[in-house]
Amino acid sequence: MSGTAGQGAHGGAGRGAGAAAVPVRVLVVDDHTLFRRGLTALLAADARFAVVAEAADAGEAQRRAAEARPDVILLDNHLPGVNGVDALPGLREAAPEARVLMLTVSEDEDDLAAALRGGACGYLLKTADSELLADAILRAVRGQSTVSPEMTGKLVSAFQSVQGGAAAAAAAPAAPADPLDTLSPREQEILALIARGDSNKEIARELAIAETTVKIHVQHILRKLGLSSRVQAAVYATQRR
Repeated sequence: MSGTAGQGAHGGAGRGAGAAAVPVRVLVVDDHTLFRRGLTALLAADARFAVVAEAADAGEAQRRAAEARPDVILLDNHLPGVNGVDALPGLREAAPEARVLMLTVSEDEDDLAAALRGGACGYLLKTADSELLADAILRAVRGQSTVSPEMTGKLVSAFQSVQGGAAAAAAAPAAPADPLDTLSPREQEILALIARGDSNKEIARELAIAETTVKIHVQHILRKLGLSSRVQAAVYATQRR
């Protein structure tokens, strides 16, 4: 792996002068079996990487990390039981030298901020191509960060959230008077389709995105608007027309 200077738990990322390239040890954590297996196959086809373990939830990920001692952990944020962001402290304890790279469908600024605050070295969307993913893994081993291009516009706010803490929150401008202003353009689009009565599957087909992505957007919409169900969201959107 040319140009890589950092060292992983096993020195797998280390490169001495003239030394043979040693593959980066990767742990893949994702609860969707097809995606996880597909990602594992993609990495296995690249001699620069070696998938040393897989996990489908946070508990299994922590055990696998302690056993396999990977250089890099690819971590989905939306896992059953415990979210990936909430699993970060346990993973860092299990494999202190591993670098954690979030690989998720969430474009939410709060998720980005929480991941960076929790110690993740990067944040990639699952729409990333194989070249960007490979580069992000190599950068992670070198101690560098990577954020998907779609998320770079949210980096300033995320960084302020990470650095500012309570002081930044106290000094921040007042929240928008209209809760709808807290929604991203995509979330507003999905809210309108919810109000129209569309199901998640219909929304996914309409917007040409995955149904799991729709579900995550719906969760964010409900949280931001302080609602507990999509029915309430539909009523809310209808009333605001």
